[in-house]
Amino acid sequence: MLRHENTIALVTGAGHGIGRCIAEQLAAEGASVAILEVDEDKGRETIGLIEAAGGRAFFVKADITGADQVETAIADATEALGAINLLVNNAAFTDAGDLKGMSLPSWHREVDINLNGTYHCIRAILPLMRANGGGAIVNIASVNGLRYFGNPSYSAAKAGIISLTQSVASEFGRDGIRCNAVCPGSVRTDNITWTIRQQKDPKVFEKLGKWYPLGRVAEPTDIARAVCFLGSQEASYISGAILPVDGGLLAGMNVMIDEFILEA
Repeated sequence: MLRHENTIALVTGAGHGIGRCIAEQLAAEGASVAILEVDEDKGRETIGLIEAAGGRAFFVKADITGADQVETAIADATEALGAINLLVNNAAFTDAGDLKGMSLPSWHREVDINLNGTYHCIRAILPLMRANGGGAIVNIASVNGLRYFGNPSYSAAKAGIISLTQSVASEFGRDGIRCNAVCPGSVRTDNITWTIRQQKDPKVFEKLGKWYPLGRVAEPTDIARAVCFLGSQEASYISGAILPVDGGLLAGMNVMIDEFILEA
């Protein structure tokens, strides 16, 4: 039996990068997967990849900053695939600004997409999961929500997701609903921020790797595997957990220690 054979999942922002990898991994493990994406072309690309591999998927278009759009999308996905018992809140955005140069609209946009969008999806799915006897929610937060690594508005929103994760886990555990968060470090993806950085410096990921005790940045599959575990029955007694998937980044600053010792 495949680990997610009885799973009906909805993954937000699954048109590329980490979200696409999560959706493909879930489908490979037997799940039926709803792809919620604002970019229809990208979302349908993911559908095509899943179906070509023999999986079952359904596309719903929605901007997660609109609560009404999210509710409609989840209703459509439920009608097409059945009752959703795994929600993966992956959709995210950052413009990698700093506080000194950040405009008010930029701040609100990042908080709206990252934090409010996640809340809209949770708010819409909770009554359905409660009515169906439970389910699992996995939120993609970030190491930025646990330490300062720049991107202050993104970091504040991700810290909010961590707190929201704990709130849901505490309040809805008796309804059979588990809620956990994965906190990635740097991930080798094709999003616009990394694309711009790679254009400026093609070796940016290799340079970043030295800060990680494991010596590399994450691949999307590293995040997808953690999500699939937390969303499965193998994690049936795990709720409210905040799991860094960061190659040991938060464990310690090896580069600083090495350079200090050498200097000393």
